[in-house]
Amino acid sequence: MELQYVGKKHDDKKIIDLGDDVKIGDGSFTIIAGPCAVENEKQMELVGEMLASLKIRLIRGGAFKPRTSPYSFQGLGFEGLKILRDIAVKYNLKVVSEIMDPRDIEKALEYIDIIQIGSRNMQNYSLLKEVGKLNKPILLKRGMTATVKEWLMAAEYIALEGNDNIILCERGIRTFENYTRNTLDLTVVPILKTLSKLPVIVDPSHGTGRRDLVIPMTRGAVAVGADGVMVEVHPEPTEALSDGYQSLTLEQLKILYNEVKQIKKCIGEL
Repeated sequence: MELQYVGKKHDDKKIIDLGDDVKIGDGSFTIIAGPCAVENEKQMELVGEMLASLKIRLIRGGAFKPRTSPYSFQGLGFEGLKILRDIAVKYNLKVVSEIMDPRDIEKALEYIDIIQIGSRNMQNYSLLKEVGKLNKPILLKRGMTATVKEWLMAAEYIALEGNDNIILCERGIRTFENYTRNTLDLTVVPILKTLSKLPVIVDPSHGTGRRDLVIPMTRGAVAVGADGVMVEVHPEPTEALSDGYQSLTLEQLKILYNEVKQIKKCIGEL
């Protein structure tokens, strides 16, 4: 596998610097949290307030939702991005959100700090090339059936255009097992650390599809050396318009945050 731009050479290590003392890949463990979909201002206000209280600096929220069913909630679009940005400004947060259409990129730049490329678009090469021309970090999720090589080559498409500010996100792959939504492949974290200079985070929400498994798999992500996690959180998961069954409550986010701190401390003392 020839990786000219995202491969690891010697002790190469890419650190994503978002400014305001927010970095990914610098040895700290980053938590990105927020609802699957932005629904309204009240919802995002409650989430933003909680993140700020825990000193979590990155908020996620879907404004453009690629759903399996065309009849499911598709997101608020740019109205959702505006809500995200307003909350981010109020609580001094950075915004992570997905863009699916290259035609939306330019307009979305004023709202988003990290552009997410979702699982379904991992091999949308036209989109990858367009975000590769930006001076903005890209969070590249693993395709639901993608091999490690295919995933890294997708990152190479972005970097080839000049932008190697890429974060790889393991979000589970589709296997024969159907007890969980996907099979979360934590083995890929140390594998990618060997092959690539890019930071690697884990999405245990999509990786399991079960609220009760998000915290245990976050513990595992810390232990295997991930640079962070991206988790779905909702003030009232049972009322969520999207993915409520895999979203943590605000109180559960507190538990996750405290457990991450404890595990990081234990690893540091080994």
